[in-house]
Amino acid sequence: MSDLRQQRSRALMLSKRACVFYLERVKVVLKDDRIVYLTDSLQPVEHFYNIPEKNTAFLLLGKGSSITDAAARRLAESNVMVGFCGSGGSPLFSALDLTFLAPQSEYRPTEYMQIWMKAWLQDDVRLLMAKVLLLERISIVETSWKKNITLIQHGITLDSVAKQRFQQEIENANNQTELLAAEGRWAKSLYKNLAAGFNFEFNREEGKASHDSMRDIANNYLDHGNYIAYGYAAVTLNGMGISFALPILHGKTRRGGLVFDIADLVKDAFVMPQAFASAKFGHNQKEFRMQLIETCQDNDVLDYMFNFISEACQKIK
Repeated sequence: MSDLRQQRSRALMLSKRACVFYLERVKVVLKDDRIVYLTDSLQPVEHFYNIPEKNTAFLLLGKGSSITDAAARRLAESNVMVGFCGSGGSPLFSALDLTFLAPQSEYRPTEYMQIWMKAWLQDDVRLLMAKVLLLERISIVETSWKKNITLIQHGITLDSVAKQRFQQEIENANNQTELLAAEGRWAKSLYKNLAAGFNFEFNREEGKASHDSMRDIANNYLDHGNYIAYGYAAVTLNGMGISFALPILHGKTRRGGLVFDIADLVKDAFVMPQAFASAKFGHNQKEFRMQLIETCQDNDVLDYMFNFISEACQKIK
């Protein structure tokens, strides 16, 4: 074993990692015992840029990108999630678990998976977990919107009537289908508030990939931001050893369903406001992405997700 390899620093805890990368048209390689990427600049001198894998939560590789087997192996050793996606961060493609290429480890914890599996097999407990998830979404969006300076400046607040109705519908729901319908109405009320505050018309169209209007840009940034949220959720679930295939609300027939559930905790609170604000202020994709990642870091999103799942498991143990 080389001296360099022996001296490599230890990886940070997943919940404390600060770096999230989205790269297009790059080649990711292992060079001089470091993970680096180089861009296709067609210049005689190649420039390499370092990726601090020990402090990286996940890496999204966009169009025209590639990764060597040595780099993939090192990223897996450092517990870094890797996803392949289209231009602008969506749609997300990958070969394993549909959501991200998860690093494999013999020492992944098993206790959370066992608790989650036991609860998931009971319809009444799974419904209760879904209700807890949705109530938590209301709580975090209410807290985060109240301290979002941009929303405050534009007079954007939660619709108290819509919030109370959603809470009541969660309380009275008898199955996941009723919860999903209530969630759809809640999302529409949030879109309505944001569109009115930023003064442009909006209706949700996933995957449109157009920049013809502020509405199209907002939709594009919502798609892009959602996949960043999926990255945080995938890192959390993988770190806790819980299968992506055990959703409590969304995607019962999709292998990545639980990733969508956990990502929803922060999509309303952080992705939605930033997508609308960036569309309004004319931010490009890179500016939007940097603002969103900075917001997620400032609000300790990974820590929050780890704590939420840990507390949920303790309640249903």
